[in-house]
Amino acid sequence: MTSSLLLAFGLVLVIEGILPLVAPQAWRQTFQRMVEMKDGQLRFVGLASMLAGLLIVLLLH
Repeated sequence: MTSSLLLAFGLVLVIEGILPLVAPQAWRQTFQRMVEMKDGQLRFVGLASMLAGLLIVLLLH
């Protein structure tokens, strides 16, 4: 169980590192837009991301 969680965490880090590596300017612009969002908007983005990830996990498991 612990090794699966560590593997998942490692994959998240790899995936999140792709955009800054490949397109740093686009990543910077996206990050700047997120900084300018209101708290409610950021929470919605976080919730949508979590639900999408959960859906993927449930479909693949």
